Amino acid sequence: MSRPDTADFRTLFLSDTPMMDTRAPLEFKKGAFPHTVSLPLMTDQERAKVGTCYKKKGQDEAIKLGHQLVSGDIKEERVQRWLEFAQANPEGYLYCFRGGLRSQITQQWLKEAGCEYPRITGGYKAMRRFLIDTLERVVVEKPLVVVAGQTGCAKTELLKQVPASVDLEGLAHHRGSTFGKRPGGQPAQIGFENALAVDLLRHEEFKADMPVILEDESLLIGRCALPETLRNQMAKASLVIVEASFESRVEHSYNNYILNKLTEWQQALGTDEGFAAFADDLRQSMSKVERRLGGVRHRAITELLEHAIHQHEQGNPELHREWIGHLLEQYYDPMYQYQLSRKKGRLAMRGSFDEVRDYLNSLSVSDLKG
Repeated sequence: MSRPDTADFRTLFLSDTPMMDTRAPLEFKKGAFPHTVSLPLMTDQERAKVGTCYKKKGQDEAIKLGHQLVSGDIKEERVQRWLEFAQANPEGYLYCFRGGLRSQITQQWLKEAGCEYPRITGGYKAMRRFLIDTLERVVVEKPLVVVAGQTGCAKTELLKQVPASVDLEGLAHHRGSTFGKRPGGQPAQIGFENALAVDLLRHEEFKADMPVILEDESLLIGRCALPETLRNQMAKASLVIVEASFESRVEHSYNNYILNKLTEWQQALGTDEGFAAFADDLRQSMSKVERRLGGVRHRAITELLEHAIHQHEQGNPELHREWIGHLLEQYYDPMYQYQLSRKKGRLAMRGSFDEVRDYLNSLSVSDLKG
């Protein structure tokens, strides 16, 4: 028995349902959902031609042109890829932008090939609207707790040990600071927002009695911007501060931004090319802090960075700790103190890594609403 089409967006996202996106590649690139695969009915060029035809000659002629463009071996190849997806994901669904013509054609061609596969009514547009509404509702209805601390105090690692947390930096594929770039790039803004909304939906469903725990972030995580409603709620949320010694922060930054970052680049590009990309990444990041540091201090720290890169290339990464220490003292710590001075009155507690972790894991919604 074939499965019916669905508009149950909540279940789709909560169950991580595999979805086939039949929109054009450019549409998919601008924004997609977790657990979706781009298997377009038409290429960007084909879609553009059909769109032009629609404007000049109407729907019937546009549909006729679409069938001409996607026919023969081209059609067979696309149907075969859809069949492979359907066979690999028997509980999945397909969709287009509005749940209209493109998904209906895809569904019909699959049926003609012997596969009845359901589509999502309303398509991408309806699911996107559902997620926008979900995000705005959850961040207002559920209490938020923001975790702050000086650079290098291992906030991200701490939140991995807090089940009620939502990993903004993970969703943005960025470490959050000027030096936070990661290989592979970041998701599109809409894709970031969609993934965030899904995480918040899951938090609402499976962690109803827990507040949403988030790391303190500025407007931008790399080039991904926090949605305005979330940003406004975070600005009013209870604040928890993680404290750590200067030495431990240098060591954590060294491990995170040097050793781990290099490993990521080399896994992506290979040993030599990966090291070159890693070094270029550090140099570009350092150039971005020149204005705030001032020319003299920036040149001094840059010289330390270049010496460390040279020694690292020879097999000794240890000298990175020196420029990291100077950067913490002269750039990150003053900026943190300034930002913290603007958040007085919101402090709920401060403590060590273990103390903050245990405190966060003990919190319930009633603690913050009472």
